[in-house]
Amino acid sequence: MKKFAILAPVTLALLSVSAHAQIQNRTIRVSNGVNDTHPVATGVKAMAECAANRSDGKLKIQGFWSAALGDDVAATNALRSGTLEMVIPSSSALVGMQSALGVFDLPFLFNNEKEADAVLDGAFGRNISNKMTSLGLVNLAYWENGFRSVTNSKRPINKMEDLAGLKIRVIPNPIYLETFKALKTNPVPMPFSEVVPALETGAIDGQENPPVTIETSKMYEVQDYLSFSRHIYTPFMVMYSKKLWDRLSKEEQKIISDCAVVGRDAQRKASRTRTDEAVAALKSHGMKVNEIAPAEIAKMRAAVKPVYEQQAKTIGQTNIDQIQKVLEGLRK
Repeated sequence: MKKFAILAPVTLALLSVSAHAQIQNRTIRVSNGVNDTHPVATGVKAMAECAANRSDGKLKIQGFWSAALGDDVAATNALRSGTLEMVIPSSSALVGMQSALGVFDLPFLFNNEKEADAVLDGAFGRNISNKMTSLGLVNLAYWENGFRSVTNSKRPINKMEDLAGLKIRVIPNPIYLETFKALKTNPVPMPFSEVVPALETGAIDGQENPPVTIETSKMYEVQDYLSFSRHIYTPFMVMYSKKLWDRLSKEEQKIISDCAVVGRDAQRKASRTRTDEAVAALKSHGMKVNEIAPAEIAKMRAAVKPVYEQQAKTIGQTNIDQIQKVLEGLRK
């Protein structure tokens, strides 16, 4: 027993050294389409601090902003080829790679953030994440992009008919295209990096994004009206290159996975706090902000209902049925 008492601390120390040896000095680059004042930056900072603390400074997470390493699609393809470690894209941008992600783009799917959190962090969200591995991607967590609303330079949207004929930029995504066609607009697909220049030149009348993105991108300089349609809630996905992930030790994988969730919690909190602040800032910059009456939102819901049927074959009817079943359970 005395020998064991003497050896036990030595054994524990050796195990600690062994675990520590499994962590190498790494700089992990994270690509983002947003800028460094967006709540995603809060999440990346929390994730980086967590990883540094858990690895004694060996794992360094470095953010790159405003599509400096390519837009969402280009950066995600860099992950697939193994030339970039991480990217935090909107799920909407990747529907062309994985059609099941389109389930999150179905219009008026979520009623609030609480529902979105429960679905994304639960079994349904994990099921969708599992579909990404065959593409060479590992989804570590869902962060928040948020509820999207319409801005434009022509008129406030008080009723569905006010949308008619407006040239609205949408994500290059068939669900967005069909949704805005159903709302009688003229949807124009384009990458996010091209939106502000297109608004400046008048090539488009408006766009749709969460208030924080609208404010941090300074769209108030080229848009007059923000109308709270809250037509789609979109998550960000925190993804790692599977090629590079498989080269990490189990200890490194656990640290990065855990810290992505730490970043998620910090990012969501910042996103929700910043939404109110962003709306106030947009008003202070002269944007005219309005709610849309529930009766008019109901008309929009009815107008876009066929989109669910149109997209079922692409998204997968099973995915649509499953997410609706989960939501029904949450609403009881």
